[in-house]
Amino acid sequence: MNANELRSKYIAFFKSKNHVEISGQSLIPENDPSVLFTMAGMHPLVPYLLGEPHPSGNRLTDYQKCIRTGDIDEVGDPSHLTCFEMLGNWSLGDYFKKESIAYSYEFLTGKDWLALDPRKISVTVFAGDENAPRDDEAAQFWKDNGMPEDKIAYLPASDNWWAAGPTGPCGPDTEIFYWVGDGLPPEGSNKATDSENWMEIWNNVFMQYNRVDEKTLVPLKKKNVDTGMGLERTNCILQGKNSVYLTEIFQPIIRTIEGLSGYKYGTEEEKDKSVRIIADHTRSSVFILGDQRGVTPDRVGAGYVLRRLIRRAVRHGMKLGIERDFLAEIAVTVIENFKDAYPELEQNREKVCRELTAEEAKFRQTLKKGEAEFQKLLPNLMKNPKKIISGKVAYNLYETYGYPLELTQELGAEHGFTVDVDGFKDAERKHQEASKTVDAGVNKGGLAEQSEVTTKYHTATHLLQQALVDVLGNQVAQKGSNINNERMRFDFTFDRPMTKDEIQRVEEIVNQKIKEDLPVTMEVMPLDKAKQSGARALFTNKYGEDVKVYTIGRDAQNDWFSKEVCGGPHVQHTAQIGEFKIQKEQSSSAGVRRIRAVISGGLPLDNQKSEG
Repeated sequence: MNANELRSKYIAFFKSKNHVEISGQSLIPENDPSVLFTMAGMHPLVPYLLGEPHPSGNRLTDYQKCIRTGDIDEVGDPSHLTCFEMLGNWSLGDYFKKESIAYSYEFLTGKDWLALDPRKISVTVFAGDENAPRDDEAAQFWKDNGMPEDKIAYLPASDNWWAAGPTGPCGPDTEIFYWVGDGLPPEGSNKATDSENWMEIWNNVFMQYNRVDEKTLVPLKKKNVDTGMGLERTNCILQGKNSVYLTEIFQPIIRTIEGLSGYKYGTEEEKDKSVRIIADHTRSSVFILGDQRGVTPDRVGAGYVLRRLIRRAVRHGMKLGIERDFLAEIAVTVIENFKDAYPELEQNREKVCRELTAEEAKFRQTLKKGEAEFQKLLPNLMKNPKKIISGKVAYNLYETYGYPLELTQELGAEHGFTVDVDGFKDAERKHQEASKTVDAGVNKGGLAEQSEVTTKYHTATHLLQQALVDVLGNQVAQKGSNINNERMRFDFTFDRPMTKDEIQRVEEIVNQKIKEDLPVTMEVMPLDKAKQSGARALFTNKYGEDVKVYTIGRDAQNDWFSKEVCGGPHVQHTAQIGEFKIQKEQSSSAGVRRIRAVISGGLPLDNQKSEG
């Protein structure tokens, strides 16, 4: 079974259990400053897991592309990935543990589905603590489905508890593992007794509590199930491989790298690692650039992560002896491999290849600057009688100029120098620790913030987009937005800087619509009907899928200013937004402009935000 078949079987199985297939969402979370990328299949579903009704009902299933950036430097071994796919299914206040566990086990072991050997499956459940009891309920449901007692491990909250944050919905989870050791697992073996040979493939989260404070859990009236299965890992297991890079997901990419470098994968471990890094990072970069809200290389945020991925891939290409621009050629292979599941990659093929080539060329220029900087440092370095280049100097060349350690070593050797590699690693470690501290602040729970202020900002983006169309024309289309409690950032397609007069007119239109105190209403309808009604959208949802359409105007049919397919949250009427002020208009990337704006004042929101 290959990845495409696994993806299709998963969706077909849950459709047979009365789940509705929904579209996977963008890699760039909409109006969510808490994370740079969609990091899990549940991320786009958070508002609905927190109680908002989903337009497609209370049983859902999908496949979702994800990016996790916390371990970029670990990518290169046989298991770590930056970009991966999650297969997910959800119950929003419908079924709970019994059905969820039964569905998972049936899909994994059923002869019509994956037909995995039950003897090679084990699970973990929550062991209980001072805040919540042991999850004997989940354990019993596993036993009811034939799971032996010795294959059930009871682990603490650090392993088997999910929480939205310090407060809010939370609950125990049960994780499913598959034996990847030789033969059959020995009697009594499970995740608790052998962490090396059991690979996690599925996680079922049972949201059954609301955390009021650190020590107080209150049972939820509406309990949800959120599950996720890793496609790459499961695909690897189904094919009996010991590395995801040996499956058809990566093999075409690796063959392209072999053709470019002349190196045969599997010959030398150090070079194999470079091949894996190039394969993962190029695939990740293609998915980010080809996304419907795709970002471009930048010095901050998601753009910085993208730039780092591209440059690390180029460096490892150089280690394989590839001296010319090559990423666009690998990108074509990635697009061909994934365009059926993710049509936006084919739609954005030209942009993906253009941006990769431009950044690759820019990085090669950066490397020249790094070499020039080394030559500037050389007179002072020559004064060191020990002929040692400090780790701090070497790391500064790497961090500031992207100049790799191995090139600093080569240049240094030409002048009789060695490099303090341990000092370099120490400086790198300190930088990574600082970065993780920042990331921890950004990734606070991975939840979209829906405070009163961000709700006002979100609705203001609708007014801004329509005002931009009114002033600049229909070439304007949203390319992304980012909102926090202090400002909004809105990216849109336009091929030149706006004039001062155009900026003023846009600002005036938005404020006029706020003063008119227009109602904001919501209606659920099929995507094709939404398009026919004039609603703006990225239109990445599947044809016929129900979507939420938010209208700002006196009459949703005949007298409206703005109409968009959107997930919310929104105010109930525009006077709640307050005064709108554009602070800056600037370039974001080729053909894309960026507006930064703030709002102030406005009427307080009612207890319920707009739902129609």
